[in-house]
Amino acid sequence: MNEPFNHGGFSRRNGDWGGANIWEAVEQLRSSFNPKQPFRMNRGDVRAGILTLLAEAPMHGYQIIQEIEERSGGSWKPSPGSVYPTLQLLTDEGLISAESSSGRKTYSLTEAGREQVASEPESNAPWESAKKPEAPRAANLAKAGVELAQAAAQVGRSGSKEQVAEAVTALADTKRRLYSILAED
Repeated sequence: MNEPFNHGGFSRRNGDWGGANIWEAVEQLRSSFNPKQPFRMNRGDVRAGILTLLAEAPMHGYQIIQEIEERSGGSWKPSPGSVYPTLQLLTDEGLISAESSSGRKTYSLTEAGREQVASEPESNAPWESAKKPEAPRAANLAKAGVELAQAAAQVGRSGSKEQVAEAVTALADTKRRLYSILAED
């Protein structure tokens, strides 16, 4: 069957149902719900996190990154590109000091830093907001969506013209049903 056929985004030319487009959609869906993808926080949260950790003990930059990742349950891992400039800014502001030892800088709070941490207790532990309670449900939705896209790709690769048309109709119905769920209140 090499005749052109187009139905709802699936097109068949020379035996290809456009499976690459389906896999692209699968990857887009998967990445939009990826529970392993680090959570992005505001700059102020990185700052508050650093100050909170240094109130507990002196640390070097890599330890700060690891500790934030661990305390957020793996959902927030600040990049070195956000942590190290913030450490420099806090040093410039006089809130922390750095001591070099064995080629590593260990940071600790100054007296001014301790006063700031004590005066802003609501900003302490910003990693708590990074713990996404909705993550398991979102992950289940993503998994179901990826499985649906994989099934659609299989029909596109192996199905007849009629089967593909039926699958397109089923997917359109499913899409309408999903939007109707959001419309319910």
